Amino acid sequence: MYRIRCLNNISQKGLNVFKEQGFDLDDSILDSDAIVLRSHKLNVEELNAEVLAIGRAGAGVNNIPVDVCTEKGVVVFNTPGANANAVKELVLAGLLLSVRGISEGIRFVQNLDAGEDKKEMNKIVESSKKDFKGTELRGKTLGVLGLGAIGSMVAETALNLGMKVIGYDPALSVEAAWKLSSQVERINNLPSLFAGSDIVTLHIPASKDTIGIIDKDLLNNFKDGGVLLNFSREEIVDEAGLQESLATGKVRKFISDFPTPGVLELENVILMPHLGASTSEAEENCALMVASQITDFLQTGNIKNSVNFPDVNLERTSGSFRLAVVNRNVPKILGSVLSTLAEKNINVLDMLNKSKDEIAYNLIDIDTRVSDQLLEEISKIDGVVNARGFH
Repeated sequence: MYRIRCLNNISQKGLNVFKEQGFDLDDSILDSDAIVLRSHKLNVEELNAEVLAIGRAGAGVNNIPVDVCTEKGVVVFNTPGANANAVKELVLAGLLLSVRGISEGIRFVQNLDAGEDKKEMNKIVESSKKDFKGTELRGKTLGVLGLGAIGSMVAETALNLGMKVIGYDPALSVEAAWKLSSQVERINNLPSLFAGSDIVTLHIPASKDTIGIIDKDLLNNFKDGGVLLNFSREEIVDEAGLQESLATGKVRKFISDFPTPGVLELENVILMPHLGASTSEAEENCALMVASQITDFLQTGNIKNSVNFPDVNLERTSGSFRLAVVNRNVPKILGSVLSTLAEKNINVLDMLNKSKDEIAYNLIDIDTRVSDQLLEEISKIDGVVNARGFH
C-alpha cells in the first residue's frame, strides 16, 4: 500500500482518487511515498527518505526545493492548465478594472450617507459619475508576456473583446504554439512588446531569469499611461522601478494579485488577495490532476507534468516486470544497468530512456520478478540515484 502525506487541504475529489486505489492518506504520515500540497512551504527537513514524488496542486513550485528533490531523485509534479480558466477570468476582471472607474466608483458609493434622502443621493451620484468615466477595451492593444496555458487563453479572450493582441514568449513550446490564435502577433523582444501595448499582462513563472525582469528600464518603453497587470508571480516585478514609473505617469495603473507593503498605499494601484486560482472548479481540477499523476507514477513509473523529470510513458509489456531507475545524466550508467541485468540472464522486453538537464530516467520491462537483491545491486552502480521495481 502506498502512503500519501497531505500538507494542505486538497479537494475531496482528488483525495478520492487515492482512496479508490487503497492508498493510505493522512497529514501525519512521516514515511510517505508521496507528498501532496498547495501553498505549503516545503522545507528540506520534511523530505523523508522514502518519498518518491511531490505533487503541487497548482502550477507554481516556488514553495518546493526542486533542486534538492532532483538531487535525491524525487519527482516533482505540478498541474499546468488546471487552474488556467480561473486565472483567465480574474485577468478579464483586471482588464475591465484597468479602463473603467469601477473600483473608484464602488469606493465612492460605499462612502455615501445611507441616511441621505433618495432624491438627494441620486443627484449626488449623477453629478459625481463623471469623475469615474473610463474608456473601452475594444480597439486597444494588449501585450501578453508568456503564451502558455493561461496567456493563450487571455489572448483569445482579448481578441473576442475586439482588442489587438501582441505576445512575447521566447520559451513557447510547439504544443502551445499550435493552440495559439493566428491573430496574435508574435513580438521578438520585451521592449517592443511594451512599446506597442496599451496594457501588458504577465504570465511567466518566477525563476532566476525572470525575477525583477519588469523593471524601470523596461517600463520606460510604455507610452505614457500604460497599464500593467500581474496575475503571475509577485517577484517578477521590481517594486522600486514600478513605484518610480507610477510616480512619473509612465504607468497609469497597476493591478496585481499579490499585495506587498511596497505598493499597498500607492495611488493608481488595485491589489487582490491572491485570488487567481481560488475557485471551487480550479481546486478540484488541480486536485484531480495531481492525484492522477502521482497514482500513475507510483503504480507504473510513468511521468507526466514534472518540472524536474522528463515526461515518460511506456505501455506495460504483457507478462513483464518493471524496473524504474533514476541516474545522473552522464555516459555509461545505463550500460552498467543493462550489463547487470545481462549477467543475471534477465531479458529486457522493452525500455524507455529519457533525460532532462542533469537527471535521466529509465523504465525497463524485464522477464523476471524484480528482487530486493537486484535493486540493491543496481542502486550501488556509480551514478544511480535510486531504483525501484513493479510487480
